[in-house]
Amino acid sequence: MKSIIVYYSLEGNTEYTAKEIAAKLDADLLRLEPVKAYPTGKVSKFVWGGKSAMMAETPQLKPYQFDAAAYDCIIFGFPVWASNIVPPLRTFIRSENLKGKTFAAFACQTADGAGKAFAKLRTELGIDSLAAELILLDPKSKPNAANAQKITAFCDSPCFHK
Repeated sequence: MKSIIVYYSLEGNTEYTAKEIAAKLDADLLRLEPVKAYPTGKVSKFVWGGKSAMMAETPQLKPYQFDAAAYDCIIFGFPVWASNIVPPLRTFIRSENLKGKTFAAFACQTADGAGKAFAKLRTELGIDSLAAELILLDPKSKPNAANAQKITAFCDSPCFHK
């Protein structure tokens, strides 16, 4: 089963996780980048990112290469913003024909909200469930053995080995 990890990363936690999963699954990577970057300042990232997520914005993305027909499984990766998926992910989902694919997702968070974000992702995709889900607490900035074990367990999910 050929997989691609479609992700957005602001501070590196999601990118770190995407690369770890890609190495274990031999999956391709697609990093989404908005044309107008989100601020990374301590307060401004929460204000602008949270507002954008809550308002269900769909920012314009920098050009990328993606052929849905080449993949059986799409794994979405994102930081949790205001218990929601990040706007660049929403833009991607609404811009691509993803019908008939298997979906999985991982979320990186500092506090809480990934469960609600997964629910919003399922709604955005028009599906009842994800084939696999993974929630990590700041895996790059606060590495620990539990996160490594969770990544391995996620990658061992039967949905990736059909």
